[in-house]
Amino acid sequence: MVVLAALPAAGIDLLRPRFVVEARGERADTGWLEEHAPGSVALVSDPSIQVGQELMDAVGTSLKVVSNFGVGYDNIDLDAARARGVRATNTPGVLTNATAELAVALMLAAGRRIAEADAMVRGCRWTEPEADLLGRELAGATVGLVGLGRIARRVAELLRCFDVQLSFTSRSNGSPPPGAERREFEDLLAASDFVSLHVPLTAQTRHMIDARALATMKRGTILVNTSRGAVVDTTALIDALRTRHLGAAGLDVYEDEPHLPDELRELPNTVLLPHLGSGTVATRNAMARLCAENVIAILEGREPPTPVIS
Repeated sequence: MVVLAALPAAGIDLLRPRFVVEARGERADTGWLEEHAPGSVALVSDPSIQVGQELMDAVGTSLKVVSNFGVGYDNIDLDAARARGVRATNTPGVLTNATAELAVALMLAAGRRIAEADAMVRGCRWTEPEADLLGRELAGATVGLVGLGRIARRVAELLRCFDVQLSFTSRSNGSPPPGAERREFEDLLAASDFVSLHVPLTAQTRHMIDARALATMKRGTILVNTSRGAVVDTTALIDALRTRHLGAAGLDVYEDEPHLPDELRELPNTVLLPHLGSGTVATRNAMARLCAENVIAILEGREPPTPVIS
């Protein structure tokens, strides 16, 4: 099998006793893939690695499973996988708490202008921060959750202690978090002081936060995205931040990551993280084990713990 992602040892150690493992140890380039992928029975990828028809064709008919090291799987061409009888899996659940904590951290950091304050101190520009860096508290604010999956529900739990007014929009009819109000999408945008995105990337959610959606938000609203980068139209986001219609943005994901437009990097009213949602030792190890367990189950003829394609 071929491990394309930088899989932690917790996962590699489960695979090596059972299979011949070719592990790059870092993101694989095209040349390495052409040499090592053909004939593999499994590919271990992550959301930054495109697993499409070309790569599957290069591997050949031996391929049985693509195991994604992450909850998102829009990097996998599911139609191509189905056509070849290839199973696909991901690692949901185990990263819920870490990602939810980061979403709340981004709300706090963007609201209290932590990045701007840090830059001021490091740049020896500490003058009158009380006047220059007035921020926004979570307490008493209206927080709107777009989507209500595992991570959004955990965010709702964590926000209880901040005394927020919580609302959500969701296509599912599951029970709402305690004290949360269901709203239509545009109503939620118009009413919220903080908007936190928790949806998968699909044809329906791509650029759901566009110029129109941003204009619907109140002036000064803070946007947080820990879901998928392309849920937000980057050009429209930059314009809204530049005019300060959008008060600030806390972002962990981007449309073309790891590449960011200079215009976004240069905006002071942003907190920009390098896709750290699951970035804790405990969570990454749990993801790695689940990633490996999915591979092992499929190659041993069992149903995997977390399939994407049944």
